[in-house]
Amino acid sequence: MTTRTFKSPASYVQGRGVLDDLGAHAAALGETALVVGDDVVLDIVGDRATESLGANDVEATTETFRGEASTAEIDRLVEVLRERDADVVVGAGGGKALDAAKAVREATGTAMVSMPTVASTDAPTSSLSVIYTEAGEFEEYWFYEEHPDLVLVDTEVVAGAPTRLFRSGVADALATWFEADATYRSGGRNVFGDRPTRAARSIAKLAYTTLREHAVSAVRAVEANAVTESVEAVTEANTLLSGLGFESGGLAAAHSVHNGLTQLEETHGATHGEKVNVGTLSQLVLEGRDDAFVSEIVEFSLAVGLPVTLADIGLEDPTDEQLDAVAEAACDPDETIHNEPFEVTPAAVRDAICAADELGRAAKARDGR
Repeated sequence: MTTRTFKSPASYVQGRGVLDDLGAHAAALGETALVVGDDVVLDIVGDRATESLGANDVEATTETFRGEASTAEIDRLVEVLRERDADVVVGAGGGKALDAAKAVREATGTAMVSMPTVASTDAPTSSLSVIYTEAGEFEEYWFYEEHPDLVLVDTEVVAGAPTRLFRSGVADALATWFEADATYRSGGRNVFGDRPTRAARSIAKLAYTTLREHAVSAVRAVEANAVTESVEAVTEANTLLSGLGFESGGLAAAHSVHNGLTQLEETHGATHGEKVNVGTLSQLVLEGRDDAFVSEIVEFSLAVGLPVTLADIGLEDPTDEQLDAVAEAACDPDETIHNEPFEVTPAAVRDAICAADELGRAAKARDGR
């Protein structure tokens, strides 16, 4: 009998001002908390987080995350948590800080609160960490048995963050439906090593339809630091729907192409989602989607302000050797690209990346961009 698995965090809380409710939600998890975030994030939310925790009898201190979810940084944070004798780790910030906090939780057996301050990736709800080298190159995934105990998203904080990061979250979430659908059609495996449920596939589709209906207006609102119903909808799509959809629904080519692109130093200035968007367009070409549909997704990407060419993510004029390196890495035997419902080869991936790039260039030329 086929085993289908769906897993999720214990609790998800989203809304304007919910940062001030952190302590009320986290008090049941432990008595001492370590709040981890980079300098910018701690300047924005550190005091409010520790005050809310303290007001609910949770002793709290902060520790600066140094920017890379690497083994060395995770080991350092584990030692800090043990020195502070904390029984709750609160990861605050973007995907890398949250991934580091999840790894700390795994190593120490503490409770974990995921508190994204940007809606830039679908990392906050998941039970995995993406591990990078100190230089920022993708290294591997770490998988855990436990999800965050609480995911708390303050949409006022999200709307006040750089719009580029919000757009990046749209890109990461946009890939969710295409990858989950490919995995479902191929009989592939989700992140838990089992077949995806119908529920996961439906959630992934809801992420896609929510973005198509709300993303453009939500981006405009975030540019004005405004919280609207569209911002709420897209924050949920970027964070909850995409998080559940990718993990229980499965990944495919888009994230494998992203992982391949991280091998090139020229792409390190692009965000996770920006590289994923190039991967999404490459996946659609790889799958042979019809021209009109691919063009529709390119135009949607441009309307949101997302990259559609290799030059947009730092690869102005890639060499044959660079393209081969990306394609080879994307087709590593352990990569999720093999959830596509056909055999994938590095040559096919390279050609899809190049063709998607040409489509993006043509669309930008038509629009005069």
